[in-house]
Amino acid sequence: MAALGWLTPRRRSATARSVLAGEASAEAARKSTQEASGTTEEPQFPVHGDDRAAAFFDLDNTVMQGAALFHFGRGLYKRKFFETRDLAKFAWQQAWFRLAGVEDPEHMQEARDSALSIVKGHRVAELQSIGEEIYDEYMAERIWPGTRALAEAHLDAGQKVWLVTAAPVEIAQVIARRLGLTGALGTVAESVDGVYTGKLVGEPLHGPAKAEALRALATAEGLDLTRCAAYSDSHNDIPMLSLVGHPYAINPDSKLRRHARQLDWRLRDYRTGRKAAKVGIPAAAGVGAVAGGTAAAIALHRRRR
Repeated sequence: MAALGWLTPRRRSATARSVLAGEASAEAARKSTQEASGTTEEPQFPVHGDDRAAAFFDLDNTVMQGAALFHFGRGLYKRKFFETRDLAKFAWQQAWFRLAGVEDPEHMQEARDSALSIVKGHRVAELQSIGEEIYDEYMAERIWPGTRALAEAHLDAGQKVWLVTAAPVEIAQVIARRLGLTGALGTVAESVDGVYTGKLVGEPLHGPAKAEALRALATAEGLDLTRCAAYSDSHNDIPMLSLVGHPYAINPDSKLRRHARQLDWRLRDYRTGRKAAKVGIPAAAGVGAVAGGTAAAIALHRRRR
């Protein structure tokens, strides 16, 4: 029988290396079975019940096709807030900015002053009311269903969801409320006794300013940014995306797509049949008021003549 001893299982104490090998083998078998059955699971995200997490969404070309300022400008022009000569001036300023591709401080200040002159003397409540109408007229049908589903997933998980945009905060708040989101961070125009003065409070909420807004809100809300998510289409928002633990590139421009791939950020593209550079009307990055919308409005007006 001794010759058959090799058939008898030997009892040996498992070493750390053998335990590791066994666990690795079991995990590989489990994954293989899941992949074969199409049930591969990813860690749950967003995490349900995590009240120190939130989600931040850029607006233009991320949540909505095109720029909020473009649609807002159409609505204001329709309501005769400005004349054709004003439109021509704003159109030239916006064209210069887009062609030059740089933010000259003196020129950008002139563009902001011109844009803010449109709303100077008007009541905040008036613009808010008009914003509700403009949302129904031009914006509601331009919300990306895919991005809206992402926002709703965070809401369903019990997390707060904020828009973060260079558009006027009054317009951003209308959009956030209509989508059932928590609120909005946007460019703030100064008002006294409910009337616009024609000045900004600080600067447009663009680029690095968005990142500062997230930091401030996270402190006020007790959020852990490493557990938060941010979504944007633009390389200008890399400072904001870099702050959070879960950055997403949504309908990304070429620079953001390249950056996201280098850092292994997640990408989502809800467009069909178009290149990133050809989708929508870019926001007036750095103008932060109505100049982008008025520039587009004059082009629209000319096409209809």
